Amino acid sequence: MSAQDALIAGVPRPRSFDFEFADGVATLTLNRVDSLNALTLETYRELRDTFRALQAESILPAESESESESVRAVVLTGAGAGFCSGADIDELFGQVTRMGNAQILSYARLCGETVLAMRRLRKPIIAAINGVAVGAGAALAIASDIRIASDLARIGFIFSRMGLSGAEMGTTWLLPRLVGAGRASELLLTADIIDVYAAEKYGLVNRVVPSEQLLPTAMDMARRLAAGPTFAHGITKEMLERESSMNLEAALAAEAHAQQICCQSVDFREAYRALTRQRRPRFQGR
Repeated sequence: MSAQDALIAGVPRPRSFDFEFADGVATLTLNRVDSLNALTLETYRELRDTFRALQAESILPAESESESESVRAVVLTGAGAGFCSGADIDELFGQVTRMGNAQILSYARLCGETVLAMRRLRKPIIAAINGVAVGAGAALAIASDIRIASDLARIGFIFSRMGLSGAEMGTTWLLPRLVGAGRASELLLTADIIDVYAAEKYGLVNRVVPSEQLLPTAMDMARRLAAGPTFAHGITKEMLERESSMNLEAALAAEAHAQQICCQSVDFREAYRALTRQRRPRFQGR
């Protein structure tokens, strides 16, 4: 099903990026190639609304009343040579210089809402980082659950180059959890752009692959996750976030409740039947 044939339930088809759906995987491709996929206000809004809508778990075939299909994993990537070069300097930063305090706060909150929609989506998001990912682009990458990067990728949290703090789009919350407080401080304060091998060493990306293998690798992983127990994946994603602020005793108690819920799921019973009958499970995400 192509972007022309698919519609996210309840949300207009996005104009600022491409949307495709197949095999349980929704692929979002930032597509402003001339600006290395820089973000505009429209892009932020459409990304936020799309991630919120994807939580509803359905894609509606255009002009069809057939049963909707389930979105079970998401790939976020960029067209051309860049993943995302951050906020558009001319269209967005230029506007910010003319905004009043209330408008600036509204814009900053919109950026945060985009990340929150990604973190609250109870389906795995894979960032396929095909090129430069800086500023807000780096923030989108770390808001994803898994990062697979091309050997041509570069990553930088360059907010301070614009006279801004690193406290942008959840970065000062997310980044230390990936690379540690000391490394996060270095990346945010120096605003250095690092190559992909340094990013892998720091734990900022999960895997580095040759550029021609990036999308096939990301899609293979997404399909693997989409074929898995989506309900359990959602619980895992939720608990990874919730337990970060808990002590061990509270975390163990929360995990007990999480597993109790999973043990009552359709997918758990299917996994048991498949195991006893020595076949592959056919998960439904319920």
